Amino acid sequence: MRLFKRPGGSPVTVTLVGKPGCHLCDDARAVVRTVAAETGADVEELDITAEDFDPALKAEYWEQIPVTLVNGRRHDFWRVDAERLRKAIGAAARG
Repeated sequence: MRLFKRPGGSPVTVTLVGKPGCHLCDDARAVVRTVAAETGADVEELDITAEDFDPALKAEYWEQIPVTLVNGRRHDFWRVDAERLRKAIGAAARG
């Protein structure tokens, strides 16, 4: 297993913004989890329908979910390409 870590030693974090009952979110989750397991990246999921979700981000992302972020920077939306995500994680790890 390759482990991608940032210069400070902390793992890269992939965030999946989605909502319950979203089939594209389910597909994206599977890709994100597989790539994270291969690379050692952390994964967090955010529910865009949660009451405490940032209203500005909700307005920005609502039409594009699922949205993926790598270390807080927008990576992709709707579909997640595994190879493209691997490359983004590697780039984030290098700083």
